[in-house]
Amino acid sequence: NNDALVKYLIGKKKYKEEDTIMAGLAYQKGRYASDFFRNRIIFPIIDHRGNTVAFSGRQLDPESYGGKYVNTKETPVYIKGDTLFGLNLAKEGIKKEGKAILVEGEFDVITAHKEGITNIVAVKGTALTENQIKLLKRFTQKFAFCFDTDLAGTEAQRRSIQLIENEGIT
Repeated sequence: NNDALVKYLIGKKKYKEEDTIMAGLAYQKGRYASDFFRNRIIFPIIDHRGNTVAFSGRQLDPESYGGKYVNTKETPVYIKGDTLFGLNLAKEGIKKEGKAILVEGEFDVITAHKEGITNIVAVKGTALTENQIKLLKRFTQKFAFCFDTDLAGTEAQRRSIQLIENEGIT
């Protein structure tokens, strides 16, 4: 079903169709809105203050449409380059340990937290941004990277190290 969430939000919760599209939960398909995150495991993206600002969805079926991960499109409350997945849960661990561990994906953060590693966050996308660095600098001056060892992860780590060095981060 390509519109179960849209039907629920409009029919039961009385949201307007355009609100579901503006929130990044649906997209216009012909005359009607369709669910943006169908057939995916959904992760809430929560800002460092504890507000749910967006969602990320991972494919359940590798043969299905779209990329492995899709995120809410940027909205008035969600700017991808300003957000770190898991920071709302990790900020105390980051302060306690004196460093932040940065990874690429939600499962990396969830698994680490389950194992008691609580100073870990994920960048949204592979590229660390200046705004994410400024946000993390509030909690620590040391970053450790644990990106994937594929070409994209290696390149992202190289760019990220240059950015943090420019900000005086170890």
